[in-house]
Amino acid sequence: MVNKMNGESLDITSQNIARLKELFPEILTDGGKIDIDMLKTVLGEVVETEQERYQFTWSGKKKMIEGAQKSSKGTLRPVPEKSKNFDTTENLYIEGDNLEVLKLLQKSYNGKIKMIYIDPPYNTGRDFVYKDNFKDGVQNYLEQTGQVDTDGNLLSTNAESNGRFHTDWLNMMYARLKLSRNLLSDKGVICINIGEEEHEKLKFILNEIYGEKNLLGTIIWKKKTNGNNQGHIPSIHDYIYCYAKKIEMINEKEIGLLPTEEFLTKNYSNPDNDPRGIWTTQDLSANHEGPYFSIENPNTGEIHYPPKGRYWVFNEKEVQRRISEGRIIFGKRGITAPVQKVFYNEKEYKKIKVSSIWSDIALNADATAEISELFEQPKIFSHPKPVGLLKRLLEVFTEENDLILDFFSGSATTAHATIQLNSEDGGSRKFILVQLPETLDEKSEAHKNGYRTICDIGEERIRRAGEKVKVELKEKQQQAGMLDENIVDPDTLDIGFKLLKLDTSNIREWNVEFTNLEEALDLYETPFIDGRSELDIVYEIMLKQGLELTYPIVTFEVNGKMIYDIAFGSLFICLASGIKTDIAKAIIARRDELGTETSSVIFSDASFNSDSEKLNCIEVLKDAGYPEDNLLTI
Repeated sequence: MVNKMNGESLDITSQNIARLKELFPEILTDGGKIDIDMLKTVLGEVVETEQERYQFTWSGKKKMIEGAQKSSKGTLRPVPEKSKNFDTTENLYIEGDNLEVLKLLQKSYNGKIKMIYIDPPYNTGRDFVYKDNFKDGVQNYLEQTGQVDTDGNLLSTNAESNGRFHTDWLNMMYARLKLSRNLLSDKGVICINIGEEEHEKLKFILNEIYGEKNLLGTIIWKKKTNGNNQGHIPSIHDYIYCYAKKIEMINEKEIGLLPTEEFLTKNYSNPDNDPRGIWTTQDLSANHEGPYFSIENPNTGEIHYPPKGRYWVFNEKEVQRRISEGRIIFGKRGITAPVQKVFYNEKEYKKIKVSSIWSDIALNADATAEISELFEQPKIFSHPKPVGLLKRLLEVFTEENDLILDFFSGSATTAHATIQLNSEDGGSRKFILVQLPETLDEKSEAHKNGYRTICDIGEERIRRAGEKVKVELKEKQQQAGMLDENIVDPDTLDIGFKLLKLDTSNIREWNVEFTNLEEALDLYETPFIDGRSELDIVYEIMLKQGLELTYPIVTFEVNGKMIYDIAFGSLFICLASGIKTDIAKAIIARRDELGTETSSVIFSDASFNSDSEKLNCIEVLKDAGYPEDNLLTI
């Protein structure tokens, strides 16, 4: 028997139930359901049974959580013609409602994101808050963005006169934060930029979703030089809340900035030409209880004890060893109290911690100037974030090969900063950006210059920023006069992006609710929606099978029939009509040639002229070692 492919995104509720069943098998009833009373008993005193308790809640919170956990039947359709370096890039730009997109990414990117950065609506009364409809999220999205007929359900601002002003914003944020947490790796971090309007409420829901213990810190970023006398005490800063998914998985010494040449020159030196490199001195004593003994200066015979109330950090034997190795010295002239010699090259972690106040980097005004210069047009986008701010966050929280997600991407500063940092340190960081295609005001400068949605601006910014960074690298190479190994090769820099758009599923079966589904499908020659390409269907299959959307796709033909090879034989897809055993044999040969250990095959039911031909193909694949669970049809 061949399995039918599931056309929905990850069922988060079922996943949570399965985890509970695995942890506590005794809570299962005869019918396989969960016995809540038994669960309470197992958890003992951990369960809160009092009606009055400390919590943060609001009207509609429970309904919102239930709706956010509903699976999506949508898909992401590739748009190669609007992408840059579609076949080779490992970056994604997704147009769509981020709630639905986050649901769709659950299988492919669960636990794979190192850093999430978002700059969500601040709820000023002028910015837009998403009107979520959990009954049919994709249809709701298409209506709100004017892509299908609607009864006036258009995007709007969240006016303060609205009786649900804070509730609407909280529902919008909670659902998206809860879903996005699943995508973070165990060492992952989320950074959220927020203003005065909702920062207290945001921290409440972050504490609930991530846990108070996982707060890494709050950054106060000075975003402008004055508050234009607005309010009693004009605000000139934003908050950036930084939470770990699992703080115990993060070594605090891994978080920070690599030192600049200026910092090293100021803090390290090598006056004695020590072959171990530049060094600095560090106190040999500490205020916690430890060894207490005298140390004799071998140069002067003077005896030294730890200062009052302090102790040596090493025992007597270790001190003598370090003196003999030149790791403990008595001042530069050899006549003062003993200190440690600490070599920069021997530091396990070379990053320097940052403080919570950031007033030394770019302002909002700098960000406006950056994007205006890039587009050669003023006022192209309101309130962008500066590249310098994002680049510093990336430096603090990411390593060279990490994946970054921004699902309120706006003008795509996160992409610009990622490309910029990669060009400076030779990294291969990759980004996934998600943005609702909000329509631009017809009176805006951007609209006058041909841009119709925020996505148009974001996509164009990535194109322009990538080319600008690449030109700057080439200029550095030319100035160096030769290929300087410290300058990143411009040709190795990934400045592309693969554009995908949220839409309804490509496959009829997953969209309709017929009383007799089999009869309904007989009405169609193919299960696919009219006007959808094979590439659309291939990407939907990758998404629903949990494969990353930047995996390489190679095609090859067998007797005129196209076969898609995903990720070096991890998945083969053939949607051509009239499939026979020659296709199955070609797939087996390809798998063996690539040496792929785990491989799956997916056909369309409509591709077979008869059930016997379908059975023959399946048997050939099974005889070649394909498990039945790895053979699917749609």
